[in-house]
Amino acid sequence: MTDLDRNLAIAEGWSPTFKIMGDPTRLKLLSAIHFAGQHKLTVSELAEATGLRVATTSAALRSMETARIVSCARDGRTMRYGIADDRVHRLLHEIGAGHSY
Repeated sequence: MTDLDRNLAIAEGWSPTFKIMGDPTRLKLLSAIHFAGQHKLTVSELAEATGLRVATTSAALRSMETARIVSCARDGRTMRYGIADDRVHRLLHEIGAGHSY
């Protein structure tokens, strides 16, 4: 495999992630989850924090969960969201998104 082939394979591997992160709604949600910490916020809390409708937030989280970028943890009857993909976590740091703690 040449260096170019390796670079093209990397680009192919990152493409779905960048497609998710390229959407302002999903990037806002990822930033809010990242800031709050793993599995701290519910759909309603994320909607409130980002100024999005609950339905919009829920749909965006479902698409990111399907893409394995976020995960949810059950807390009784409540679902709380976290970043599932460590590459996305590191990338959020690279763009300047920090933590609350």
